[in-house]
Amino acid sequence: MKYILHHDDLPKEVYIGSSIAIDTETTGLNLVRDRLCLIQICTEHNEIHLIKINKNSNAPVIFNILCDNKILKIFHFARFDLAVLMKQFNCNISNIYCTKIASKLARTSTDNHSLKTLVLNYLSIDIPKFEQTSDWGSHELSNAQLEYAANDVLYLHKLKNILDGILIREGRDKLAKDIFNFLPKLSFLDLEGWDVNSLLSHK
Repeated sequence: MKYILHHDDLPKEVYIGSSIAIDTETTGLNLVRDRLCLIQICTEHNEIHLIKINKNSNAPVIFNILCDNKILKIFHFARFDLAVLMKQFNCNISNIYCTKIASKLARTSTDNHSLKTLVLNYLSIDIPKFEQTSDWGSHELSNAQLEYAANDVLYLHKLKNILDGILIREGRDKLAKDIFNFLPKLSFLDLEGWDVNSLLSHK
């Protein structure tokens, strides 16, 4: 697998196109305490870029990509990644697609919607997950970490196309789009510390 490692930002000469697959790696899952360490981007032509982010990185090229509503951003579990990116870059992000939500709407015969399962079921590829909880804040990331990170975005375009077909077949594509449009607002509530389940409950 080929990927290019950058530091602090994506070079401005990189051709993005109309869509990207994007993922993040952090020091943990607490939005207040933990920080962004790595951004993975895969272009629509399967060119993978890994961007190591420092605490003070403002990354103007990435910022412009995130704010560009003409570029589709494909995530797996967008809710968390959006919050992390919004916190780091103080930006508004729109035109979102989440393969996890798409899978939950399309594949109602199962409750397993992990990226590993989707890639195995639909593409017959078994992606390793050993590095998922490794130290992403390390000064130097290992080759195993970088390959793991690249795998997390490599297949998202293909999965989107497959899941779109099922969503359209089952008449759930509009519902999916409505949820995707709401995701940035949900991520904002997470950043602000609101318990969404409690907020929307009857009590």
